[in-house]
Amino acid sequence: MISVISSEWYKLRKSKVLLLLLVAPLVGLFIGMSSSLGDIGAINPWYEKLVMMNFTYAVLFLPLISGVLASVICRYEHQKGGWKQLLALPVTRGKVFLSKYVLLLLLIFVMQLLYLVSIYLVGMIGGITEPFPMDIVWKTIVGGWMATFPLIALQLWVSIAFKSFAAPFAINVIFTLPTILVINSERFGPYYPWGQPFLMMNIGGSAEDFFFVPWDQILMVVGGSFLLFFIGGYLYFQRKAI
Repeated sequence: MISVISSEWYKLRKSKVLLLLLVAPLVGLFIGMSSSLGDIGAINPWYEKLVMMNFTYAVLFLPLISGVLASVICRYEHQKGGWKQLLALPVTRGKVFLSKYVLLLLLIFVMQLLYLVSIYLVGMIGGITEPFPMDIVWKTIVGGWMATFPLIALQLWVSIAFKSFAAPFAINVIFTLPTILVINSERFGPYYPWGQPFLMMNIGGSAEDFFFVPWDQILMVVGGSFLLFFIGGYLYFQRKAI
C-alpha cells in the first residue's frame, strides 16, 4: 500500500499543481491583512480575522482546490491507456483507489496546516497582542479537513469516471458556487456537502459543539455522505471497464 501511495506521489509531484496548496493560504493571508470587522464586541481580536478568512477559504478555495487535485491525480491514467498499464501491475483496484484517496487527504491536510500558518502570520504582522487561540484554530483546521472527506471521495469518483479534466472541475464549480446561498438556509444548509467545510470551520457556530456543529450533523451528514460517496466510488472503480 505504501509503495502504491509513493508511486502516486511521484506522478503528482512532477506537475506544478502542488503550487495550488499555497494559493488558498496566501489568499487567506491577504484577506486577513486587508479586512477588519471593526468593534463587534469580539472577545479576542483573532476571531475577527478568523471570521473573514474562514469564509472565503472554506466556502470557495477548499472545495475547489480539492477538486482540482482529484482531477490531476487521475490525469496520467486517463492518458494513453494509463489505467491498463497501472492495473497490469501486481496491484488491486481497491489499493489504487484507496491510495489516491489517502494521498488527496494528506495533501489537503498539508494545505490546512499552511492555512494555520497564514492565520498566525496575520496576527503577528497585524500586531495582535492577545494570545494565539490555538484550541479554536485547531478546531477549524481539523474540522475543515474532516469535512472534506466526503467531498474528496465524490471528486475522486467523478475524476475516475470522466477522462476530461474540465468535466469534474465544472461539476465541482457548479455545486460550490451556490454554497454561499445554501449555508444561510436553516433547512438545507446543514445537509449540503459543499457547505460542511465552512460550517465546521465557522467559529460563529455553537462553541459548545466540538467542531461548531452538532455531533449528529457530523455523523449523519459528513459521515453518511462519506460512506455513500466512498463506497459508491470504490464499487464504480471495481466494475469500471478499462
